[in-house]
Amino acid sequence: MQPRWHALLVLAGARTSMGFQFQSLASVSPWLMDDLGLGYGELGTLIGLYFLPGVLVALPGGALGRRFGDARMVGIGLALMVAGGALAALAPDARVLAIGRLVSGTGGVLLNVLMAKMVTDWFAGERDLTLAMAVFVNSFPIGVGLALLLLAPLAAVAGWAAGLGAAAGAALLAWLLLRLAYRRHPNDGVAAPGARPWPSLREAGLVSMAGAQWGIFNGAFGVMFGFAPTLLAQRGMSPAAAGLLVGIATWALVASVQAGGMLAQRGLRPLLLMAVGAGGWAALLVALVLSDSLAGPALLAAGLVMGLPVGVIMSLPAQALRPENRAVGLGLFYVWLYVGHGGLPPLAGWLGDRSGSLALPLLVTAALVFAMIPLLWLFGRLAAPAPGRSR
Repeated sequence: MQPRWHALLVLAGARTSMGFQFQSLASVSPWLMDDLGLGYGELGTLIGLYFLPGVLVALPGGALGRRFGDARMVGIGLALMVAGGALAALAPDARVLAIGRLVSGTGGVLLNVLMAKMVTDWFAGERDLTLAMAVFVNSFPIGVGLALLLLAPLAAVAGWAAGLGAAAGAALLAWLLLRLAYRRHPNDGVAAPGARPWPSLREAGLVSMAGAQWGIFNGAFGVMFGFAPTLLAQRGMSPAAAGLLVGIATWALVASVQAGGMLAQRGLRPLLLMAVGAGGWAALLVALVLSDSLAGPALLAAGLVMGLPVGVIMSLPAQALRPENRAVGLGLFYVWLYVGHGGLPPLAGWLGDRSGSLALPLLVTAALVFAMIPLLWLFGRLAAPAPGRSR
């Protein structure tokens, strides 16, 4: 196996533990809520705490990778996931559980930022970059799916602490995988003497434009999968059936992300992938709102198209950044992810409360999803070097 594909498999395998740990709390929530006396608001806060550190840690996390080495800081991130997961599993109350989630989430930020940089290092300049990024991104929802399958049965037999402990164990296995199987890339860590560590204003602008697309995608994902079960239940579907439908749509998303990466590798234009993926997703969100009979099929179809541009979006920073700036630049890219992930669902909830309906937040989300198409077009125009100018 070529070294870059070996590195990708190791990194994607290790990052699966992040999705597994993020989902672990929701998977054991029925037993957790009964034992600790938690309400839905407290549960939602505890779930969201996993991503909260990203807004503050993403940018300095990239700088730490540049200073101390990417693989070393990813190892520290996995250690934080182990420690935070263990603390959560042993928590006697919600306060200690919250601390454990924050510690784990901080480690997860380091994985997100620096592993993305590591994959970019291995595949920069290669036609396989978009496919590699699709494989990398898919590791998170695969981890979520595995948690959905495994942790509720475990908690039913051994209690919620066993489920959270299993998530900490998965992070420990990922740490061992990284230590034993990953070979560092030459661009790991400190840049060459005299190289400027921070992106230029042009690079920062391009990365922010790319990051805005990734933030919209993830925020819209959170809105759709967060509010769709409630909407379907309001349309007469049972909660169990609605949950099953959302689960199927999630696995459809995994398939569509991989399909998009393979189509890009075969030469399909990035803007076309974005137009089909984002345009189709936006149209299906509108159908989800406006038609009772089409709500379920629209949700499934959205899962099948929304992942098509994921690899394209994740490959954009490589077009904007010089190698010595990738760690810090990807930190900036991921700040936008956490802004979207943390900001769009609360905004949607506020719009729903103000309007008294889920229609307005989902329609606003559809408009934001569609806006990714002109954003990608503009990025392509601005990222292309002018004649006679190199980056």
